[in-house]
Amino acid sequence: MIISRTPFRMSFFGGGTDYPVWYREHGGSVLATTINKYCYISCRYLPPFFSHKSRIAYSKIEAVNSNDEIEHPAVRTILQYMKIDQGVEIHHDADLPARTGLGSSSSFTVGLLSAIMGLKQVASTKMELAKEAIKVEQEILKENVGSQDQIMATHGGFCRVDFHQNDEIDVTPIRISQHRLEELKSHLLLFFTGFSRMATEIAGEQIALTKDRKSELTAMYQMVGEGVSILNQKNGLTEFGSLLHETWKLKRSLTPKISSHLIDEIYEMAREAGAIGGKLLGAGGGGFMLLFAKPEDHPKIKERLQGLLQVPFGFDTTGSQIIFYQPDELNHEEDSTLQTLRNNGFDKMEAFIRRLKEQWNG
Repeated sequence: MIISRTPFRMSFFGGGTDYPVWYREHGGSVLATTINKYCYISCRYLPPFFSHKSRIAYSKIEAVNSNDEIEHPAVRTILQYMKIDQGVEIHHDADLPARTGLGSSSSFTVGLLSAIMGLKQVASTKMELAKEAIKVEQEILKENVGSQDQIMATHGGFCRVDFHQNDEIDVTPIRISQHRLEELKSHLLLFFTGFSRMATEIAGEQIALTKDRKSELTAMYQMVGEGVSILNQKNGLTEFGSLLHETWKLKRSLTPKISSHLIDEIYEMAREAGAIGGKLLGAGGGGFMLLFAKPEDHPKIKERLQGLLQVPFGFDTTGSQIIFYQPDELNHEEDSTLQTLRNNGFDKMEAFIRRLKEQWNG
């Protein structure tokens, strides 16, 4: 049995420049952190005592007899990609709902890949794991996703991530004091807008319009350096909030699907109550909204947005981890008793056990 724990990410600046269609020509960069909200995946080889070969439990439960039958695209693809022929049992749990702008799909991919590698006793670095997740999502599943979510999920912490034209990726931890980090955290509020969205549809349109958004994406790329500079200064953090406001204005101009009348209304209500800046996290369209405001203005903002769920959070520093590992005591390929059960099938187990008892009594 293996259990992986993988954090969700919160992106501040540079989102959109982490799509290969952009950074392979211009280079890209993001400033982001992981938070203490996690995706948990437990995985084990499934003993052959059941009428099904594998069992996958997430928002629904699948019991299948081959990997090809699995409906969950990421699970099916990863098991095929990792050449898992034995039956497995996989359970997924998360602290926050999917499709809400926190990179949950990539956290799932990273977490499952990590768990499967553990089952196969395959070692990898954080970067190798991240690049495997990027390959699965972008090249095999053909999803409209960037490359920051996988990097952040594996590495964790507060980081600047730079994407180069040759596909090389640099991860630079932001070296600021714990006091400065706590000061930043004290200015942030996270609200759930109340609805999720399919990020791949919004991202697909954004990718298609990339060539027409060069000035906007260039400005968003430059804001990463500005954000890091503000954090490294000893002045107050008001400029950081103002920069968030500017990046949100640029982001919502990339495609009409990123925002909506309701989202704009929520954001303006927050601004009227004292928020300096903020943005929708992820591709947009719904999910979580991050707001930046002076701590003394938080009560007014919470009161104004009392119809929305406010989610407390902290920063994560660990990235994806295996938090439980217990190797199987039995080798399912070599153990003759289990192999006999597999060959005879679950419905014949009772007769098989009866024959065993007769042999033992004899």
